[in-house]
Amino acid sequence: AGGDQQKLGGPPIFICGLARAGTTILMRTFYDTGAFRSLTYRDMPFVLMPTIWKRLSQPFHQYEALKERSHGDRIQVNFDSPEAFEEVFWKTFCADKYIFKDHLKSHQVNEEVVDQFREFVRQIVSSKDHPNQLRYLSKNNNNVLRLDAIQQAFPDALIIIPFRDPVQQAISLFQQHRQFSAMPEKNRFAHDYMRWLGHHEFGITHKPFRFGENDSVFATNYTPDNVNYWLTIWKNTYRNLLKRASPGSLFVCFEDLCRSPRDVLLGLFKLAGLSIEECSAGKKIKAPVNREVKNIEAEIKEEALQIYQNLLTRAQESTMQVQEDV
Repeated sequence: AGGDQQKLGGPPIFICGLARAGTTILMRTFYDTGAFRSLTYRDMPFVLMPTIWKRLSQPFHQYEALKERSHGDRIQVNFDSPEAFEEVFWKTFCADKYIFKDHLKSHQVNEEVVDQFREFVRQIVSSKDHPNQLRYLSKNNNNVLRLDAIQQAFPDALIIIPFRDPVQQAISLFQQHRQFSAMPEKNRFAHDYMRWLGHHEFGITHKPFRFGENDSVFATNYTPDNVNYWLTIWKNTYRNLLKRASPGSLFVCFEDLCRSPRDVLLGLFKLAGLSIEECSAGKKIKAPVNREVKNIEAEIKEEALQIYQNLLTRAQESTMQVQEDV
């Protein structure tokens, strides 16, 4: 793996966690330095052969103005925007191991597929749009299901796991679910498109993560139209990440990122071997308005807040690690 990373021009960065905790803004911040290659909308639909598709499609490239993405969160996208298309690889080689009718399951990846993933990443970087894009950058929340494989493929990778106040993140997930569920049922293409990409975070294509047979989201009577369902998913996911993430993984608190973006990004950039002067997103990061909902179950909230405190401790350890390593 060390040889692969040398070819890539440095260790790749993988950003994963639950949605609505700053994963996209972190990806954009790294991508805007110009040092990373990510899959973009221009790589669609042939994401598994980026070099060939680039050669075929380049004569037809068109400029597209930025427009707000469908999440309604003021994040602007166009053909050149990086996005979480990497999941197509995992669906192609491992779908029967983790995609089930009502959930996505954590799974082990055999060595052959790990090797294929290294080659996939190498091909993506080889199809770079600019000479300085020598490193790979991924934002794929489904990678929480296969952290061991990511670490096996690239032992020196920087794995960043953002997290957010559980109640606020659960409310945001709940609201996104309602928004995506309101997409017209007749918009078959949009729903099939989300399934094809392996995006099951929200809407009628939603499938929750499952890390073990005793995950409480499958024992509860709550359904996705109740915020307690999303709070339970938060609890299951981050409890698992605290156990499964390698000691070198960096837990990043969304609230800290919003309060002190430059300080948080300075540490991440230093550990990634980047200069903070290359950062363009600090002033763009704004804290969302805190929201309230009724009927949050006290026991679930208490358990989630305890996990949140443990995450804050890991984030502080990550900060100390950055200071020691740089």
